[in-house]
Amino acid sequence: MRFSARTHQLPVRLIVGAFVLNSGVSKLKGVDDVAEGTHGMATTAYPFLESQDPREFTRRLGTAEVALGAALMVPFVPSLLAGAALTAFAGGLTGLYLRIPGMREEGGLRPTQQGIPLLKDSWLVGVGASLVLEELGRARAERRAVHARLIPD
Repeated sequence: MRFSARTHQLPVRLIVGAFVLNSGVSKLKGVDDVAEGTHGMATTAYPFLESQDPREFTRRLGTAEVALGAALMVPFVPSLLAGAALTAFAGGLTGLYLRIPGMREEGGLRPTQQGIPLLKDSWLVGVGASLVLEELGRARAERRAVHARLIPD
């Protein structure tokens, strides 16, 4: 695993990281204002979260977003790690879209007007998965190259 981001990954990591970081900071600034709504939406999709205090849940979520955003923006955090964390986080957001009633048109995946704000975050899954797949592919190619040098034809 590389211990720094590749140069061509930096623009997407910086933009996505800033987006996620801003979302986390906004949650932390407005915990009292958004806690009930954030927690309510999360518990609709993930009922096991009902036992958590809405303010504490929102504070933890905001903190996780700040940490993820910072990890994406800091070039020495490996892209494999940052991409895996982003994919997991974005998978949870996509789960909200898929599980909350009224977000999708009946019998399909097309969003309703209410679902568009949640579905728009699905691009984060693609960004995270791309970072992971690139790093795994490069690691595999590097192993093959080393193997080819060790065992000549």
